[in-house]
Amino acid sequence: MTKKKSMWIVGAVATLAIIVLAIVLFLPKQISMADNPRAHLPKHPPHTDHTVTALKGPFESGHEVTQACLECHPEAGDQMLHSSHFTWEHGPYDVEGHDEPVYTGKKHVINNFCIGITPNWPPCTACHAGYGWSDETFDFTEPTNVDCLVCHDTTGSYIKKNSGYPADGLDLASIAQQVGIPSRENCGGCHFNGGGGDAVKHGDLDTTLTHPKDDLDVHMGRYDFVCVDCHRTEDHEIGGRSISVSLDDENQIACTDCHLETPHQDDRINVHTANVACQTCHIPEFARKKSTKVEWDWSKAGQDIPQDPHEYLKIKGEFVYEDNVVPDYTWYNGGVEDRYILGDIIDPAKVTVINQPAGNIDDPTAKIWPFKVHHAKQIYDTEYNYLLPPKTYGEGGYWTNFEWDEAARLGAEA
Repeated sequence: MTKKKSMWIVGAVATLAIIVLAIVLFLPKQISMADNPRAHLPKHPPHTDHTVTALKGPFESGHEVTQACLECHPEAGDQMLHSSHFTWEHGPYDVEGHDEPVYTGKKHVINNFCIGITPNWPPCTACHAGYGWSDETFDFTEPTNVDCLVCHDTTGSYIKKNSGYPADGLDLASIAQQVGIPSRENCGGCHFNGGGGDAVKHGDLDTTLTHPKDDLDVHMGRYDFVCVDCHRTEDHEIGGRSISVSLDDENQIACTDCHLETPHQDDRINVHTANVACQTCHIPEFARKKSTKVEWDWSKAGQDIPQDPHEYLKIKGEFVYEDNVVPDYTWYNGGVEDRYILGDIIDPAKVTVINQPAGNIDDPTAKIWPFKVHHAKQIYDTEYNYLLPPKTYGEGGYWTNFEWDEAARLGAEA
């Protein structure tokens, strides 16, 4: 009896030991180094009083404002002339199938939203950080063509019109005397409205980020971050890359600019960060406050039927908008596997991929990333089978005459 009892005790102890061992093995472990993102935030310079003589005006044009800015910031002009926000250009790149180096950027590529800025410069360049880009003759070497106010206005009253010129009736001297570091409103003036309207293109960028709650964006809502806290800027080159206009991840930003590669208290979560991007878990849905465009059918344009900005416009065609969208997921290493370059031959019987992210499960540099995928039907050359950038704006443009053949011809001639 005693022997049998002792066997039960030994068995119970052994079982308990196994259970305790399992619990210890799977308990969350403290990471070796505390995640302290605030220590890595850029320091904002103190505000400078700009009510100086050089900015008292009066100013008749944006060019005059920039000339005054350059009196105290002579280096800024040259820096901006080489920044992608002014050049709208990336490259050159060596691209398979092309004998000559290829340039990308908004200046050169097409997309499946508004298609392309050539030959539609005036409305497209309303979001250019410069003045006067009305056609192919724009001077990218002239510092006074740079628009300082679009990024540094703090009044909220600065508005740009076609070709990037300031809207009529603005008190440019008053605005110039109140400049400061870029705010969410400054960046959002263009980026919230990509694709022709609020939340249209990006899905995770819209005017609700101007004053967001923390359940929408924890950095901006809870801690009052501005865009340039993460998109850090050096010599007027703003950090960040988008595969819609660039083929590389040079000057890219990342969560690990502030956070550790393994920031979680639980190692079971940390083991995923080698293969899963932070955004995959932390952005489970987008377009949570405003719906975003997910389909655009240009072939339906031109009809005199009832219009609705979220369903149909005569000048643009038929749309589909969605909200609370679950992203598409794919392996991504920061590059672009397949970028459509103007002149590339397409197969009209198949979907043409405009910008396919590079990476796969066997790529050690790739992680699973979330993406918004936008589908569209747009004009192409039915004889030579390549996509076309039509002229939509102005004399002879599709929005004027609703004639695709003429719009295509004028686009090809630009």
